[in-house]
Amino acid sequence: MKCRTTDKNFFINPFKIGVKSLVLLTMSFAVNAATPNHITIALSSISEAVGWYEEYLDCQVITGREDTVNCGNTEIEFFLGRTVGGSAGTGVDRIGFSVPDLDAKMADLESVGVSGAGVRLVRFDDGSLVRDIPGLYKTAFITDPWGTKIELVQDKNLLGFHHIQLNSVDPDAALDWYNRVLGGERASLNGILDGVLFDDIWLFASKYTDGRPGMTQGRTIDHIGFEVADLDEAALQMSRLAVEFRQDPMVPDNARSNAKQAFVLGPDGVMIAIVEPGWEGVEEEIVMASTESAELYVVPRTPWGEPDLQGIWTADAAHGIPLQRGVDIAGTDELTPEEAAARRERGTLNSIWGYDREWRDTTLGYVTSAPSRQIAMVIDPPNGQLPETTAAYKELVAKAPPRIPPQRARTPVDLGTYVRCITRGPIGMMMPSIYNNGLQILQSPGNIAIQKEMIHETRVISTEPREGLGDGLKTWLGDSHGRWEDDTLVVEVRNLNGRTSYLGSSENMKLTQRFTRTGPDTLEYSFTVEDPSVWTEPWTGMFTFIKDENQIELVEYACHEGNYGMTNTLSAARTIDAREAEEVEYQE
Repeated sequence: MKCRTTDKNFFINPFKIGVKSLVLLTMSFAVNAATPNHITIALSSISEAVGWYEEYLDCQVITGREDTVNCGNTEIEFFLGRTVGGSAGTGVDRIGFSVPDLDAKMADLESVGVSGAGVRLVRFDDGSLVRDIPGLYKTAFITDPWGTKIELVQDKNLLGFHHIQLNSVDPDAALDWYNRVLGGERASLNGILDGVLFDDIWLFASKYTDGRPGMTQGRTIDHIGFEVADLDEAALQMSRLAVEFRQDPMVPDNARSNAKQAFVLGPDGVMIAIVEPGWEGVEEEIVMASTESAELYVVPRTPWGEPDLQGIWTADAAHGIPLQRGVDIAGTDELTPEEAAARRERGTLNSIWGYDREWRDTTLGYVTSAPSRQIAMVIDPPNGQLPETTAAYKELVAKAPPRIPPQRARTPVDLGTYVRCITRGPIGMMMPSIYNNGLQILQSPGNIAIQKEMIHETRVISTEPREGLGDGLKTWLGDSHGRWEDDTLVVEVRNLNGRTSYLGSSENMKLTQRFTRTGPDTLEYSFTVEDPSVWTEPWTGMFTFIKDENQIELVEYACHEGNYGMTNTLSAARTIDAREAEEVEYQE
């Protein structure tokens, strides 16, 4: 995989928004003409970002540059980088695109719904998606999945990439700086919005009143870039204007061309790259850390002699692994690192609809574990597919009444236990998700406590000898009992109440879970499902938890059945009922 690298002393991570020609004007120096050249966008998956900008902003892939797309009059280049937040509130608040029909564009985006498209629509206070600014243009806002704020406008005079919106404590001074140092023309769009016009690209600045804007570096829009004909001469003239250089002109390591690059610091913490013609970015090889060890791993012991599984683990690495093997990858043993990273990112995007990026464990870039290259969770049957269901189960499913969809729920009971914040069940609670993937294990002689961050469920499992599990009280998570088989903790779960079904499992399901420490930071987890009333044979799934020393404690999952989501779901259902009743009455 190719990516950029960021050195704390050198800002060499450009992302390209190609901006058209600018004229560099200075008060007393004839500096070479500058052309806006790129904006750097830092994120967690280049391939998924390329696909997103292709699909939703009509950008095109540039041959030979897998990290770059061309958006008409602009190129956008991406790099892998850890970020601490989106672009909003930084010196470069957002980027803007102009479309021919904004109402139609937003209607298309809204029609995608909450199916995991990765498009977040921003509504105005009155609930509308589009606002008409008289005399200027229509405007709307979205964000990409990684936190880049994007303004969509309808400006018939300029389609495609339209503007860069700055935040500044002194907008006039900031625009003057860009005009004086980088050229362009101080102008006003339709006599309403002041800015600097670089050929057909606008640079606007808004007053920032909440202290000072954040630095762009380390946020999704990392920097913006400009091209000059002679970088050495331009650097000399900029130095005379007291411009602060963060990197002198140089050809970066692994650059795709011999074009030089420099970095300067603009007003309000905006990092700006200055490049020569022919700049094509930097290509770096990712070094994937190996999780394998040539030495035989010896599992540590507790003071009382049991294998020590204690600690805080996460399933972030396993997020995105499908339960079953796809038929199109039947002969593949494992994914490449690039394929694994893209798959995990798709898993994150598939659940973007309800949460900001700060909720999603694998989006912020803080995750320390490389994504798993495992093809599927099911390891038995060997084909990676679930076994056939029984004839009796198929008949039962055929005769079952249709499920009540959430939009027609009459009471909370019509919704699942996960939606109701009750439980995900003994299988579902262990599965990786977009957030709250933490798993904490504590041990004492004869007992093990396993707490899952999602829905804050804790199981206290006895490992004392016991004759059978009997037919005791049936509960949501069943009756769990553990035993040690060499270095593996084996937990048998029975006596389920049947209300936490997994893929149709019944209350007669026997679940066997195995926890084995395979390295200092790896915990293999497998689960075997035996339910003869549903499947013709048992089946087993497996994935690996990774120890996360950076996660000091699990975050509280403050969810309950009376949460806003439940209230809103039932309220929406009643609204639909009332609307349909009105339609029937009108027709009569």
